[in-house]
Amino acid sequence: MEIAYYPGCSLHASSELYDIQCKMVFRNLDVELKEIEDWNCCGATAASKMNDFLAVALPARNLGIAAATGLSEIVIPCSSCYSRTLVSQKRLSCDPDLKNTINAELIRKVEGDIKVSSILEVLKPKVISGKIAEKAKKKLDGLKPACYYGCLLTRFPCDVEVPDDVENPQGMETVCRALGAAPVDWSYKTDCCGASASVNDADQSQLLMSRIMKDAVARGANCFVATCPLCQFNLDAYQQKVGEKYGIEKQLPVYFITELIGLSMGFDPIEMQVDRHFTDAMGLLKELKLI
Repeated sequence: MEIAYYPGCSLHASSELYDIQCKMVFRNLDVELKEIEDWNCCGATAASKMNDFLAVALPARNLGIAAATGLSEIVIPCSSCYSRTLVSQKRLSCDPDLKNTINAELIRKVEGDIKVSSILEVLKPKVISGKIAEKAKKKLDGLKPACYYGCLLTRFPCDVEVPDDVENPQGMETVCRALGAAPVDWSYKTDCCGASASVNDADQSQLLMSRIMKDAVARGANCFVATCPLCQFNLDAYQQKVGEKYGIEKQLPVYFITELIGLSMGFDPIEMQVDRHFTDAMGLLKELKLI
């Protein structure tokens, strides 16, 4: 099975390990990710704040490239990239004049409706079919993740079809339970971590992160699991600073969902680069005898 694949800027830079893990995990699930050629930045959060036309046009170019592959689906692991691409597709379908204006400048036109999927949309059917259980070599006993979706995976600035519960999504929990982990029930799974404001408004971003961290610890979680590279980076890189500032003594490793699946499949954690986290991600796995 082949699916078009858009890694986006983060997975080729600060979250390169996520790109590596995605390819390892999906290959083992008999899904070949075909990275679209000559892709460009989707604009992320910056374009939508600065230039509405570019916020649609940038992802539109990628949609045209993806459609030209002849594949029926594209998976986008980054929540921001997924959101921008899905919104662009919706805007273009509702505004023929805008679509014609953008297509006039594109070599590969936006044609048809290639399915734009988050990583969870592709993984969940693999749980239901039993494919993930079939490939698992070990149960992740003792792992109690707080599944953190962030604010972009279920909330959009226009009316799009959301494949999960908006207020209480369960896609990540479904995958985690299939791996033998016991995700906690908590209140901040779709709250914002501050995103890029961690750079230009550190105080506000750290306040938001402190609320997320406090609730996860209070609910008995021993780790976070995420799909968004920016959410993962913020909680991972700033956790010590936020903890010191807001009196949160316990630090929790922040895993990508692909790391948990890979561990269950028996992949080498060093090959998956689990040791590259800012907040120690190896100690808990050793303590639970998962590695």
